[in-house]
Amino acid sequence: MTDPQRKTAAASPPVRRRRDDATRDLVAVHDPSGAASEAYKMLRTNLFYALIDSPPKIIVLTSANLGEGKSTTTANLGVTLAQADKNVLILDCDLRRPRLHSMFGVNNTRGLVDILAGGDRIEEVWREPIPGLKLICAGPPPPNPAELLSSRRLVEFLAEMRRRFDYVLVDTPRIGVSDSAVLAAHGDGVLLVLDSQRTRKGPLRQAMRALRGVGANVLGTVMTNFDVSRGGNTPYGYFY
Repeated sequence: MTDPQRKTAAASPPVRRRRDDATRDLVAVHDPSGAASEAYKMLRTNLFYALIDSPPKIIVLTSANLGEGKSTTTANLGVTLAQADKNVLILDCDLRRPRLHSMFGVNNTRGLVDILAGGDRIEEVWREPIPGLKLICAGPPPPNPAELLSSRRLVEFLAEMRRRFDYVLVDTPRIGVSDSAVLAAHGDGVLLVLDSQRTRKGPLRQAMRALRGVGANVLGTVMTNFDVSRGGNTPYGYFY
């Protein structure tokens, strides 16, 4: 984790708010010229240069623990990619604790569950909260999320999304949940989101072992809640 060849990018801290206030976490929309938005643009730039010969299209974002800012990172990175004229899909695969619909201010009545289990057409389910950015919410909670995310239908769905979009950002549960390991194995790359104040070495090592155990391609880490010069809260990300 201390490779000197890693490139540095920046991201935004997790913000713990009431559910009806979650849209304020979307700083790339509400404060596009602010320090946090600039940090996401740096993260976007590093992503553009990651694995130039075979750039990742399906990027899985996960964390070692709850509340480390992975959904906030997913949403704001997706917005900045769309602002760079990329065709982007954000996919909420956290079927147990979905949050992205709250951040974008849409309902969660239909989503990925309806596509995988109900056979709904993708175009009937996705939203377009900003130009160039499609969002597929989690949908109603299923009785068997792990089984649903391990299905052949998901593999086929991701293959179709890879053809249709420049980037697919997949928000998953923390890596300790089996769903995340399954999704990480199907992605082109993984970003591991860490909280600089709360993440401990033990859970971090366990998360890295779990990702390597399924053959995941770990692109790097995004460190949130990082206080720079004691005057701001601008976290950083690292790409391998």
